[in-house]
Amino acid sequence: MTTLEESLKSLSLDYLNLLINGQAFSDVTFTVEGRLVHAHRCILAARSLFFRKFFCGPDPPSGLDPASRMSPGSTGQTARSGGGGGGGVIPVNSVGYEVFLLLLQFLYSGQVSVVPQKHEPRPNCGERGCWHTHCSSAVDLALETLSAARSFGVEQLALLTQKQLASMVEKASIEDVMKVLIASRKQDLQQLWTTCSHLVAKSGLPPEVLAKHLPIDVVAKIEELRLKSSISRRSLIPQHQHHHHHDLSAAADLEDQKIRRMRRALDSSDVELVKLMVMGEGLNLDEALALHYAVENCSREVVKALLELGAADVNFPAGPAGKTPLHLAAEMVSPDMVAVLLDHHADPNVRTVDGVTPLVILRTLTSDFLFKGAVPGLNHIEPNKLRLCLELVQSAALVLSREEGSVNAPSPTPIYPPMSTDDQHNSGSSGSLGNLNLVYLNLGAAGSSQMGGGDGDHSSNNSQREAMNRHDPTAYHHHHHHHQSHDHHY
Repeated sequence: MTTLEESLKSLSLDYLNLLINGQAFSDVTFTVEGRLVHAHRCILAARSLFFRKFFCGPDPPSGLDPASRMSPGSTGQTARSGGGGGGGVIPVNSVGYEVFLLLLQFLYSGQVSVVPQKHEPRPNCGERGCWHTHCSSAVDLALETLSAARSFGVEQLALLTQKQLASMVEKASIEDVMKVLIASRKQDLQQLWTTCSHLVAKSGLPPEVLAKHLPIDVVAKIEELRLKSSISRRSLIPQHQHHHHHDLSAAADLEDQKIRRMRRALDSSDVELVKLMVMGEGLNLDEALALHYAVENCSREVVKALLELGAADVNFPAGPAGKTPLHLAAEMVSPDMVAVLLDHHADPNVRTVDGVTPLVILRTLTSDFLFKGAVPGLNHIEPNKLRLCLELVQSAALVLSREEGSVNAPSPTPIYPPMSTDDQHNSGSSGSLGNLNLVYLNLGAAGSSQMGGGDGDHSSNNSQREAMNRHDPTAYHHHHHHHQSHDHHY
């Protein structure tokens, strides 16, 4: 580290200590949400134009509220403090305590972490042991900080927070992405708007669902994006040719072509061709979302054959929501797909980015069906299929919670292993629905007692989460590929 960097670092820390030991030499006091914050006029004025104007005017201070000021040169509504020595206490109304402190930390030291402390209990984050890297609470804090930084005219902090939000939304829940989308539109943040609108377009949520969260003109823009991307995918011209170097776009185009060929092969049930593509062309089934595609568009036999290649991760999370094939099968209420995925060790307790498990999806659908008589988003639902799906997933969760040993994630399977090693687990995979009915009858008793969310699978959820925390968290939220063509509901 250079001496200049060292001296700047110690300068930054010295100023930060001045803020932390607030009352030393303090000549201005703010009150925020009933708590006092001691600060120093000369530092605030030196680092922020807003504070400079605030402290320099003739009027005594009545409150600190950047939202109420008029144009930068106006004197009308801006509260100021005259030359008087430490005058009264200045109330801050437009910003919460935590955000105001973050803002001051940045003004004093030039650096700040906008991400909340990990594992700290936070408002609107019920997840115990959450790292708060992209949960609702982290997104809210970043949005509040961004809006405060802009209204106090601290551009560097605003830029820092925008960057933070751009990386958060890649993994955040789709509801949070929409929240950031609206904020970026209000504040005219072009880059953040582009990132979020593409993520929402890829989410596959139908316009009538989007309309509940977004203004109608934004929904129209998202639909326009979807149209554009499907046109550019149909043509063989790579999407961003003029932005990328030629060879980069050619490589992306090649990947796109591979994925299109793979999907055509799956549509015509030609799993042999897919196998050749994996071996000969290095096709990555996970990145191509092969299992997700097959579960949504193909037969049980195709999904089974694809799983038996042993080249796809049955629990691969897709899209900003991080749904696995089992999440999709549960949403589709397809006992066939649920059974074949469970036969190949799909995890009933695996969580989306929002912390939803396939079991939770099926329980929610069941309670909607029982209490409302209908399920939002599904026109027609067969109660038998729903019950069968729920019982299959529930019993798998029970089995998992009994075998404590299987909580740790299994080691990745080599390509094309013999799939008959685990006879007991595979017994149901060869027959068709006949076997399922058998399983279904055996489960009758276990299933009904579990409906209320029995303890059996709660313990396994927690141990599952611990296992996830021990592993590299990034492995569970893969970067969203721009060439994902089936925009359904990943």
